[in-house]
Amino acid sequence: MTEGPVVRFTVAAGEPARRLDAVLAAHESVESRAEAQRLIEAGRVTVNGEERVKRHRVSPGDLVEARLAAEPSGPALRPEDLGVPVVHADDYLLVVDKPAGMVTHPSRGHSTGTLVHGLLSGGIAGGEDPQRPGIVHRLDRDTSGLILVARGEKAHRRLGRMMRDRDVERRYLALVNGPFPPALTVDRMLGRDPRRRTRQAVRATGGREAITHFRLLEQLGPVALVEARLETGRTHQVRVHLESAGHPVVGDPVYGMGRDPRGLSRQFLHAYQLAFRHPMTGEDLRFESPLPADLAAALADARAQAGAAG
Repeated sequence: MTEGPVVRFTVAAGEPARRLDAVLAAHESVESRAEAQRLIEAGRVTVNGEERVKRHRVSPGDLVEARLAAEPSGPALRPEDLGVPVVHADDYLLVVDKPAGMVTHPSRGHSTGTLVHGLLSGGIAGGEDPQRPGIVHRLDRDTSGLILVARGEKAHRRLGRMMRDRDVERRYLALVNGPFPPALTVDRMLGRDPRRRTRQAVRATGGREAITHFRLLEQLGPVALVEARLETGRTHQVRVHLESAGHPVVGDPVYGMGRDPRGLSRQFLHAYQLAFRHPMTGEDLRFESPLPADLAAALADARAQAGAAG
């Protein structure tokens, strides 16, 4: 195996003792239990600094480290003119407004047309993965909105640290099903769904900390417009937390109730606000993105239906 990134995590308090391969397979960076076992058998996994066999029981407080195998480098990246709106640009970073339907970075089945391809000519750079230059966080393909991208190694390191330290404020707008309370905080661990590997799920054990704060903006009959503020940033976090709370996102084909009767072709989820202190200059920055046309039309329709029913 060639060298890839190193994954480090501490088993959370309250977790039952479990086999090392099961604990490692639950991490979002590991594809399957078979991959976890291959890493362990190759001597690439330690518990508290010592190599262990796959049957070793891991307990709360144990530090697990795994040296992942490098992914295939993939084809050389080439700039593409995709018309990605740039909200802010300076010598160190970009803030861009990703349209729905665009994947953030190259991955299996998406070797062209990604946000990365559209920003290569803008000098994005930084990070260990040559297929993800400058990327410090992501949005789902069909989620629109603001993304922060680095233009150099130092900025990438600092922005990554700010993300880990929760110093970047990210807020979303979502149209959800059901009557929503004035405020709601969901604090439920997330991890890969053991039955459907393409999904994430709330996990009683084996997941990673995930916290989302929700605020009701408008109750529109059977649906509600809510704001979601991320405290952590896990894969599909907003969508899974809303599903788990009984308020799935309107139009969500994976965690929701299927196609929206208003004709919306994707989930109503938009990363509308981004705020942070500039990693190099210390300037306080705040950016906001208006709802795209399809979401604005769906919201107007929900308001009209609520008004007619009232």
